[in-house]
Amino acid sequence: MPHAMGQFTPAQNFGQTQNYNNGAYQPAAYPQSQTGGIPAIPASSQEFAATDENAEVAAEPTPWQVPAFIQKISQGGWLMIPLGICSLIVLTLSFERMIALRRSRVIPRPFVRRFTECVEDGQLSYEEATAICEEFDCPVAEVFRAAVRRWGRPMFEVEQAVMDAGDRVADGLKRFLRVFHAISNVAPLLGLLGTVLGMIQAFEIISSQESMGRPEMLASGISVALITTAGGLSVAIPAYLAYMYFSSKSDRYLGEIDKLCQRVVDCISAEGLEENGNNRNRKKRAA
Repeated sequence: MPHAMGQFTPAQNFGQTQNYNNGAYQPAAYPQSQTGGIPAIPASSQEFAATDENAEVAAEPTPWQVPAFIQKISQGGWLMIPLGICSLIVLTLSFERMIALRRSRVIPRPFVRRFTECVEDGQLSYEEATAICEEFDCPVAEVFRAAVRRWGRPMFEVEQAVMDAGDRVADGLKRFLRVFHAISNVAPLLGLLGTVLGMIQAFEIISSQESMGRPEMLASGISVALITTAGGLSVAIPAYLAYMYFSSKSDRYLGEIDKLCQRVVDCISAEGLEENGNNRNRKKRAA
């Protein structure tokens, strides 16, 4: 029986299937990879963008670390403000004392050599000795000036004048030492106070219901609380070292001034002048 027009026979269907299999309809082939037969899938635009972003992040320079340090200090609370002020005071006064306690400003060698040698040799009069002391503005010259004002007086009067002038000079040499000592004692107490307040705040946070079972919150609170202790010790230790250094230096200068003044007193007191006159007379007679 002949097939009606428009109907497909199995042979026709088979032919169409064969044409499909023979390549009449082929999908787009993927490019072969260089390493094997597995086709290489091209990267998407999102992957390229992610790669570019990673490269930009890697190329960025390392940020400055000082702001992070300042941020860490600011976590210590308001007590870090007085500790910072104390550190500035210690630094400023240390520079001032280093300049003021130089040997050339306390015991200048040219003045000491000129004055003591001339006095011991009897080559200076009262007026000349006063003029030399007025020429130099230093602590040892101030003490010598007080001794010269008692020129020819009994030894105990000259020594008393030297002691009074020495006390005034000692106050100047030991200036600001009490400030160093006070800061070295107060700074650790401020740090301890900040730690106690921080611990109280940390335990109040831990006692709340929101932080139950979260020990990291306690560790964070303790870390912040200990910042003030570290800050207090960081200020107190340099302050105490500065106190000990400048105290020993001023004591050493005062000891040297005392020895020099004893030589001057022996020469310009009434007893010293009389003895020097007798020695000169003996030399003249011997000559």
